[in-house]
Amino acid sequence: MTSPPAALVTGVAGFLGSHLAELLLERGHGVTGVDSFTPYYSRKQKEANLSGLRAHPGFQFHEIDLVRHDLSAMVEGRPWIFHQAAQPGVRASWDAGFAAYVENNLLATHRLLEAARSVGVSAFVFASSSSVYGNVPEGLVGESAPLRPLSPYGVSKLASEQLVQVYHREFALPTVSLRYFTVCGPRQRPDMAFHRILNALYRGEEFQLNGNGSQERDFTYVSDAVEANLLAAERGKPGAVYNIGGGTPQSLRQAMTLLEEFTGKSLRVRELMRAEGDPMRTAADLSLARRDLGYSPRVALENALRAEARWFAGPQGPLALEKDG
Repeated sequence: MTSPPAALVTGVAGFLGSHLAELLLERGHGVTGVDSFTPYYSRKQKEANLSGLRAHPGFQFHEIDLVRHDLSAMVEGRPWIFHQAAQPGVRASWDAGFAAYVENNLLATHRLLEAARSVGVSAFVFASSSSVYGNVPEGLVGESAPLRPLSPYGVSKLASEQLVQVYHREFALPTVSLRYFTVCGPRQRPDMAFHRILNALYRGEEFQLNGNGSQERDFTYVSDAVEANLLAAERGKPGAVYNIGGGTPQSLRQAMTLLEEFTGKSLRVRELMRAEGDPMRTAADLSLARRDLGYSPRVALENALRAEARWFAGPQGPLALEKDG
């Protein structure tokens, strides 16, 4: 019986990367994780994300910058590459902030692709984003829909995704791109809505809401998103792009009400103008991922929010990290 493929996970100290590495180890894969600890949010939270992984004998960690380090040793002997590392966030991508998105999204992806094409990897799975579509006013958006990002962040993810496609076409690199739709759950980044709502609820602070809360998102629980990565490596068609969503778009107001219920606290809200680059609605057509990957989201939003609220107030959550100094 052959051993499961060894895997490289970039951005392993982040929200998705740490969950993905844990799932790979659980399934018997050796994992090499890399991260550069960009200052988008605190290193302390990222170190907490890594705490369980560092104790696992099948896990190796390297603190490296994908743009500046030699990546050949990282990709050698690792048939599966999961490229989760990226500069996230819509609002920070405007003005001078865009330079970090060009470097950490486009240039980093290019260097990893260059390293991967010469070592015979069997799967290169790229973390793309629903931001490439822009707004979805009605119905569900499929992978062949027009790509009209609303923010520089969305442009950087689209450009990176196109670069991945070029390396598949020109060098037969077995790439698969996954367009994530608003991933949520434990370890969610501090700038994301549910984290900010929970922060306001537990601290009794005001939540600043961009818009009126009627905007809808196709929320995806993190365990569904990371499962999709393994399915993509095992079953994805080389060169394909797949939507990965939760299957049931819901409004931010609905989510706020659920979080109030789970925490037993009332949220003080101050409505602001809609944030530049934020779509009013996202909704994924999952037909292609169901057909090719066997992907089917398992965790409903209610359970996803309950789990995130429990983590937030738990021993690895932001409240505990703050108390520990």
